Amino acid sequence: MRALPVVVALSTLAFGLAPARGNAPPPRAAAAPTPASPSRAAPPAKRASSLRPVPPGQKAKSSHAPFTDGECSICHQRNDPKDPGPTVKSGNALCLECHDDLSAAMKSRKVKHKAAVEACVNCHNPHDSREPALLLEEPMALCLGCHEPIKKLVVGAPVKHEAMTQGKRCSGCHNPHASDVESLLRRLAFDLCVDCHGSDRVRDDKGRPLQNIRTLLSRNPVHHGPIGNKDCTACHQPHGGGNFRLLINTYPPDFYASYAKSVYALCFECHNDQLAAVERSTTVTKFRDGDRNLHYLHVNKSDRGRTCRACHEAHASKQPFQIRDAVPYGARGWMLRVLYKQTASGGSCDKTCHAAKAYDNSERKVAKKP
Repeated sequence: MRALPVVVALSTLAFGLAPARGNAPPPRAAAAPTPASPSRAAPPAKRASSLRPVPPGQKAKSSHAPFTDGECSICHQRNDPKDPGPTVKSGNALCLECHDDLSAAMKSRKVKHKAAVEACVNCHNPHDSREPALLLEEPMALCLGCHEPIKKLVVGAPVKHEAMTQGKRCSGCHNPHASDVESLLRRLAFDLCVDCHGSDRVRDDKGRPLQNIRTLLSRNPVHHGPIGNKDCTACHQPHGGGNFRLLINTYPPDFYASYAKSVYALCFECHNDQLAAVERSTTVTKFRDGDRNLHYLHVNKSDRGRTCRACHEAHASKQPFQIRDAVPYGARGWMLRVLYKQTASGGSCDKTCHAAKAYDNSERKVAKKP
């Protein structure tokens, strides 16, 4: 017999950070996955009320077949709608007697939803419902009724994730009963992200097209550390957030920005926060001419400092260190070519933002410093 349609329950994802690239500091240890929130312990009177059929004259959206057919004795001791008596089995044993595919999933899968283990009727009405899948409430309201931290993100966050506002919402990513992936995810998190963001049709809240990540990664072999580790949540919050592009920390959204360490808090989760803070150094970066720090030169300005995106692609590129071939520039998104070439002791840019210039980070150049 076919299992009841699913309803999701969200679990908080771990946000361990992956190394940004080979010369970045080691990442902090990933936090342990947050256990699923306990299911609501409704008082017996309230629970009994929530399991009653939809009142006469009100339309049910979904119905349980035995109830619709008047077969009370499938679940109860008597086939009398007015006095069916106790159920023939207690708890989930009654439901799983028919829903054997769901029974098998609950037994075999590693991660189980506590609410489902405790009682199917935590989420489902065994008679009928105004909601799909015999749910006690509207699906998302049902999930967020237990998962308060996620509710705060979904409801209160100024930057919304369309996956939480359209389509299947919670159940698009999570299985409400059991899964072999942490946080009850339907698939590995990276695969879920690429499933949606592997399309040319995805746009942001202002209608601007977002990158087709699947195509980008397939065509560009040099992947940013978190992408190489298949960890989108190292940089992005999947439920909602307060930063541009659902980033977990601050990062400037524009080509130019006034420099402050706090503006690049996202980058400095992994990268050395001295990268653009010191004018001269032979240790914090290889992007230097002698000991002249060229990150500092480009980024550390009180006005019109070049942001990381001016030279780097955050996800993947063909060049080492995720150097871009070109960068969108201006409101029309014209592609400004970077024309970077790496050399044994540095590199060069040729007629991009400025005239052709090269840099030499060798010890020989440092020794020649006046």
